[in-house]
This record gives sequence, structure tokens and C-alpha cells, in this order.
Amino acid sequence: MEASEQIKRFKEFLQAYHYAELLETIRKGNAFFVIDFLELSHFDPALSELLLEQPTEVIKAAELAIEQFDLPVPIKDFKIRITNLTKTQSIMIREIRSKHLGLLLYTEGVVRQKSDVRPQVTNARFECPSCGNIIPILQLDQKFKEPSQCGCGRKGKFRLLSKDLVDVQRIVLEEAPEDLEGGEQPKRIHVFLNNDLVSPMSDKKTNPGSKIRVVGLVKEIPIPHKTGGQSTRYDLMIEGNYIESVVEEYTDIKTSDVEITRIKELAKNPKLFPLLIRGVAPSIFGFERIKEALLLQLAGGKKKQRLDGVTTRGDIHVLLVGDPGSGKSQILKRMIKIAPKSRYVSGKGVSGAGLTAAVVKDEFLNGWSLEAGALPLANRGFVMIDEMDKMSDEDRSAMHEGLEQQTVSISKANIQATLRCETTVLAAANPKYGRFDPYKLLAEQINMPPALLNRFDLIFPIKDVPDVQNDELMASHILKLHQNPVTEETDISTDFLRKYIAYIRQNIEPILSEEAIEEIKTYYVDMRNSNAEDGPIRSVTISARQLEALVRLSEASAKIRLSDTVLKTDARRAIDILDFCLRQIGIDPETGKIDIDVIATGIPASQRGKIATIKEIINELETKVGKVIPYDDILALAQEKEMREPDVEEIIDKLKRNGEVFEPKRGFISKI
Repeated sequence: MEASEQIKRFKEFLQAYHYAELLETIRKGNAFFVIDFLELSHFDPALSELLLEQPTEVIKAAELAIEQFDLPVPIKDFKIRITNLTKTQSIMIREIRSKHLGLLLYTEGVVRQKSDVRPQVTNARFECPSCGNIIPILQLDQKFKEPSQCGCGRKGKFRLLSKDLVDVQRIVLEEAPEDLEGGEQPKRIHVFLNNDLVSPMSDKKTNPGSKIRVVGLVKEIPIPHKTGGQSTRYDLMIEGNYIESVVEEYTDIKTSDVEITRIKELAKNPKLFPLLIRGVAPSIFGFERIKEALLLQLAGGKKKQRLDGVTTRGDIHVLLVGDPGSGKSQILKRMIKIAPKSRYVSGKGVSGAGLTAAVVKDEFLNGWSLEAGALPLANRGFVMIDEMDKMSDEDRSAMHEGLEQQTVSISKANIQATLRCETTVLAAANPKYGRFDPYKLLAEQINMPPALLNRFDLIFPIKDVPDVQNDELMASHILKLHQNPVTEETDISTDFLRKYIAYIRQNIEPILSEEAIEEIKTYYVDMRNSNAEDGPIRSVTISARQLEALVRLSEASAKIRLSDTVLKTDARRAIDILDFCLRQIGIDPETGKIDIDVIATGIPASQRGKIATIKEIINELETKVGKVIPYDDILALAQEKEMREPDVEEIIDKLKRNGEVFEPKRGFISKI
């Protein structure tokens, strides 16, 4: 097909299908227009075939066709973008070969790196100093080209008059993990974007961590040889023509008017919460309280930015600690299906740098560049961390800032950066010794630092206790699922639940009512002062962190009801869930009362009181008998104060480990 014929056919196609739309696009000031490939192939199959084989020439013909229209405003550098290619044009990065050079294809992957937007020369005009002739040179190669000679015979030293620049950017696209098999390592390719593909609106789509579909031309780049000159090998790259997001954030999910009507009708249903809770994980038996908490976690609280610059997070973090085989990983895998943007990492397979950010050597920039880890990549989404107890302490400590401040700060290899990670974390862990010991503190059985535990709003222990009735129901449920895996007895589909969650996250921002504030305040004050008779060292039943967790849970409950106001019922629901958690994990076994220090510091108030008593006894005896104090004297005085010998031994061991006392000789104690 001749070039003039291509231009004519494109003009007819645009005139028939998109004329009004095209004029509107140009009136808005956009310098590009998107053509649906399937629509073009229905109109002219021969032209669409040619587009796939000779994309550069055919796209240029389409751009020339637009210039022939009678347009309201003059246009310059107008671009045609192609979308909706046929499945035959889909290719994985690992399958790109030399036979694909120059063809129009599309591939999917995750953005790993992204360079800055920089101008690049496309056309330069030179003037000959001898005869004044103007010579235009197209800059198609990597090297800047000057004219070799002028028509008058002059060679070299031409004066540069002007040059045309376009914005360009390079991104590194990596195959998505779900598209790979077995032990395949994901392959990478460089994608070059220009003009409108690097505009601020398109720029958001290509942030590191986004999964995108790229339509483009496969091209080759010469690799410079170490000794100078050019290597016989070439590198492959894709020149981007069109980009679209594949995995959406909550903000990207569009809900139709019919779906919005259905969402509003469901919100009025008196059985709204039981329906949604059943839809969270229908294939997992039981765990009603946990499913309710996960539903509130999906909805999330409200992020607040105060005038003094302090930000309060709205994300609710949940930790599940349970016996092996109790279904924790199944819950995590199910939540990945509901949460629009989510990442799954597991125990030993994750490092601190993999969670936060890594500084890597960049062969293109010849320096260091930053690669975001799982938490920043899932910004405004979810991170599911399985087998959290198997992570090393150094790697876990990297999460402290990400969970509470919701930023990740890096200062390595001359790179100082702070990345945003407004990420909701759902983690699962096993107890330290494999199973729960019913007679020990729960905080002692979780192999995690108390400072990290305290950052989780809700911690659910999942105990696998034999129970005839419950075991029978669970066995029936699991066996039925094996018999018929397709059946899901739920009124709400996963897709609709995603839409529901996305809608409330986009549109509902509830405000606390006076009744809700009063309800939360009463519970908080009563809990704080429930142990007033305990003496000077009281157990702190609840801290300000739990108060903020109550606010977030109440806001999430109001969001699910599509209400702009947090009512007393929402506050009550939040209190019930938090109280359920505290009564399971925050009980001091000696006093039988709730003590938040069990989680926050690992030492309950009753223990702190005994430590203070032993320290007083040691100070008192030091003034009487000198620096070296017999252990029997300490024990005798402690027993007078109604302390048992095993407790005294345990406390002195603890003081030795902390470096406060030492044993100069057997049976004697000295202060350091």
C-alpha cells in the first residue's frame, strides 16, 4: 500500500469514527490521540496488518492524515497512540528476539526503575558560514550528528542555528512474578518514553512498583566497546507508543452508576456487616472476629494532616499469631485477591532492603540508584508478610519507621532519600516454640521485639484447641471444598467487594460525632484507671496507641456503612474488637488483669513491682553488710515481703543479664 493511500484511508477512518472526538482533543490542547486497533482492523484489515509490520511508516501516515483536517487550532508534533492490540501481538520480555525488531508488540511487567525526564534533540538546523545555506539534520541515532559537507563544497565547522527538543525518559520493565514458572528469574528490558508519555498525568502510571502494559516498537541499541568503537552485539529496547495500568490503586478503580446504586442499596441492608464479613473469606471456616477486623482493615481509617505538619496514619495494621495449620497463610492469600494493590512476602525470603529500599549500581547512569522495596512499592495498598517470626532482627527493625511514620528513609552511597509508604500491613507469625503454651505470657511466645508488636493495632492469637463440635464442622467444611472447589456460598462476589471497598475509600471521609468521642473516651479512661488499688506501680491497661487504633477502627466501621459521621455503634464495634484482642493477649497471668506492658515492653507491671522490691533490698543490705551481699540475706528479706524463691531467682538472673549486678563469688551478689 502506497503512503498516499495509507494517509487517505486513515483520513476516512478518523472522519467516520472519531472526528468530533479528535476536534475535542485538539481543543483541550492534547497533542495525542488514541486509536483502538480492533476498530481499525474492522474498518481496513490490510491497513491494520501493515501497521503491525511497518509501524513507524504507518503511524507517520496517520499523523499526516490528521494534519490534512480543517482543525480549529494549528498543531505541531501530534502523536498517534495505538491501544487494544490483538492477543497475537502479546509477548513476554524473555521471548523478544531479533526477528521482532521493528514490529509493533505489547508486553506487561512491573516498573523497577525510572530515570528523570530529560530533553533530547530530534532535529537540528545548521548554517554554512561560506554560503549561508541552511542544512537540517534529523537526529535519529544516539550520537549528535553534524553535516559532513555543504553544497558549496565546505566541510566542517557549521554553525548550529536551532534544535527541536522532546522530553524523554527511560524506565526498566521487569516481568511480573505471577507470569513466571518454577525457578525462572524475571528478565528486564529498557523502555524509552517521550512526549505525552512523560506528562505529569502519565508519569503516575509509571511509578516504580506499578504493573503496566506497554505497546511499542522493538529496537536495537549499539553497545559501545570497552576499547572504543562499536561492539558487534546490540542491546534490545522498546520505544513506547502507549502505556496503560494493569494493577490499579483504589483511586484507579472506576465504578459505574449501576454499581454505585447497588453499593448504596447494600449499605442500607440491616445485615450489611454479616454479609460483608462472609464475603471476606468464604472458603475459610470460622474466625468471625478476625474477618470483621480484616473488613475494617480493608476500609481503613482516615489519614489526617495537621496544621503543624504532623500526619496521623489511617492504615490499620493487623498481626495474626497462631499455631501451625490454623489457616493464617490462607487468610493472607485470600486478602491479596480482594486488595487492589498488594504484595506478598514471606519470612526468610525477605531482607530489610527488600522491604524498604535498596541502593544498586546503575549501569546506565554509571552511579548508584535507588530501588524501592515491598513497602514503598505497595504505597496506598497492602503488604502481606507471612512467617514474620522467621525474619532476622536486623530485617525486622527496618519496618519500624514504615509501620508508624509511613515513610522509608535511606542514607547510603551518597543517596539521601525518603520514600512514602502509606501501606497497610497484614502479617502472620508462629509462636516461638511452634505452638502456644497456655501457661506463659503471649508476648514471651512471639519471637518479635515489643516495639514492633506495639505498632500493630490488632493482634489476634489463633489457638488450635481440640473441640469435638468445632472440629466436626471444620472437617465437613474443608471436605466439601475438596469435593466441589468451585462453590462459594456467599451473596457478594470478590469483584463486587473490591468495588465496594474502592468506592468507600475514594468517597467517604467520616468525622467523629460527640457520642462516639464520649464512648471511646469513657472506655479509655475506665481501662486506664481500673487498677487504681494496685499501689505505686500500677499496670497500664491501655496506651495512647490503642486510643488511636480505636479511632481508626471506628472510622472504618462508619465508612463501611457509607456514613459521613462516626456514630456510637461504630465506636462500640471498635471497642469490642480491641477488647477481644486485649483480653486474649494483654493479660498478666499473675494478677489476671489487662496490662498493655505485656505487649509494649514484655514485662508486666506485677513483674516491674517485684524488680523494684529486689533493688530496694539490695540497696538496703549494701549499707549494712558492704559491697558483697550474701544471696541468702536477699532471699530472707524478699520472703518477708511475700515473694517466692523462684521469682527472686528469676529477677536476679534478669538483673545479671541487664548488667546491673554480678556474682563476685558463689552465693554472693554485688552491684556494678
